[in-house]
This record gives sequence, structure tokens and C-alpha cells, in this order.
Amino acid sequence: MAGLVIEMRQMSCRRGQQYILKDIEWRVEPGEHWAILGLNGSGKTTLLNIINGYMWPSSGIVRVLGKEFGRVDLREVRPQIGWVSSSLQERLYSHEAVADIVLSGKYASIGLYDKPDDADRERAGILLQEVGCGSLGERRYETLSQGEKQKVLIARALMGRPLLLLLDEPCSGLDILSREQFLEAIDGLCRREGGPNLLYVTHRVEEIMPGFTRALLLRRGQVYSQGDTASVLTTENLSEFFGLPAEVNWREGRPWLLLGRGPAAE
Repeated sequence: MAGLVIEMRQMSCRRGQQYILKDIEWRVEPGEHWAILGLNGSGKTTLLNIINGYMWPSSGIVRVLGKEFGRVDLREVRPQIGWVSSSLQERLYSHEAVADIVLSGKYASIGLYDKPDDADRERAGILLQEVGCGSLGERRYETLSQGEKQKVLIARALMGRPLLLLLDEPCSGLDILSREQFLEAIDGLCRREGGPNLLYVTHRVEEIMPGFTRALLLRRGQVYSQGDTASVLTTENLSEFFGLPAEVNWREGRPWLLLGRGPAAE
């Protein structure tokens, strides 16, 4: 992929006089996978909605996949962006077969209205295998566990061969075993040669797998810190970020956070 995947310059988003995001400066290079970390209300989901073109910045410049918003038909950009979120899951037709839901990802539609060919069905089966759901194609979506549903959404997002994959708190509602299985699948996707750039939004440090080598911290709608994950997710930086004493322990390339009580140390 030539050029930047994402470029934001002095990008702000307001509702009335209230800033949701303010003066965002951010660049995503080809091949980079980013974790976006912030507490509830920090602007994480708004950032993804702007990347998708579902929300419009109030000011500044936004370029996604080389296309500058305001100078491009967003219908040309959206098919190149995969999206996995709990809100999407709620909109899917729960009575549909898993294979059909995956196939609908080719057309970025809720429901399957186009007739897929044999090559499409074969690809959908391969993607389900890759996310560990190869035997679920004929099952109805509503019968799946929460972890299985999220994996199916990953396969659906990949069906359209996206250049960019957005994951909006995808572990929400998963039990600890399902979460770890899902995160292993995501980490494998990060390491997949020729795969899409991934943006993983979360408020849980321990969900940031080794494949996410870049991190962006958002606080109250502004960039608090960004850069190499190991440099951003330090004990000192996260203590200041959360306003509490914090200790970060790294195990096998993955950070684990312990928050203390009381005000952060000076």
C-alpha cells in the first residue's frame, strides 16, 4: 500500500460547544497495527466513526487510505474498511445462517441480498476455518456463544478483503476463556502476511496483544501519548494517564496492569 493508511491533522469534532475530539495529530503507516486505549468517554468510538466516514470532523484534515474526506465519495472508501463492534452485532439478523452472514461482508450489507458464487462460498468457509469456526457455517447466528459471534464478525469483515480493520472493544461481554481465545485469533491476524492494518479500541490494557506494536492513548478527547507500545505503556506514563498509581508488568510481549489507590505519585 502506497502512502499513509490514516492521516489526521488538527482534527477536531464538536457537538455544539462541547469537544468530543480536539486537535488530533495522528499517522498510521502501512503495516502498522495500533491499540487505541482510553477510558469511557475519551473519544475512542468517535475516532473510529470518523475513520469510517459515519461522523464528520468539525475542523482539520482527515485522510484514510490516501483519500481526503471532503474531496472523495465515501462510498469509494468504506468497502476497503472492515468493522467489528457490538453495535454491528446487534443489527445483524440473528436467525440467519453463519455462512450467509460472512458472505454478506463482501457487499457490506446487513443481510445477504446478492447471490454469491462458488468462489465466494469457498472463501467464506476458509475464513471461518481461520477464525476457528469452520464447523459453524450452517448454524444460526443466534445459537452461537458471544465469543463465536465475535469471531464470525471477524470473518465477515475479512470477506471484503479490507485494507483496514477496525475493532471496537470486541471483547465486551466475553468470559475470560472466550476472551483469551479471541485475542489469540486477533494476534494471529496481526502477524498474517498481506493482511489488513488493524486498529484495536479498548479500555483494558491486558487486551493489547504483542502484534499491536503501536499505541495511542486518548484522554478527554485529546491525544495523551502515542508511539511504540512498549514506550507508551510504561508504569510512569499510565500512572499519570489514569491519575492513580499503576504498575505495568510485561509477560511474553503483553502488558498487564495493576492499579493502586489514592493519588498518583508526583
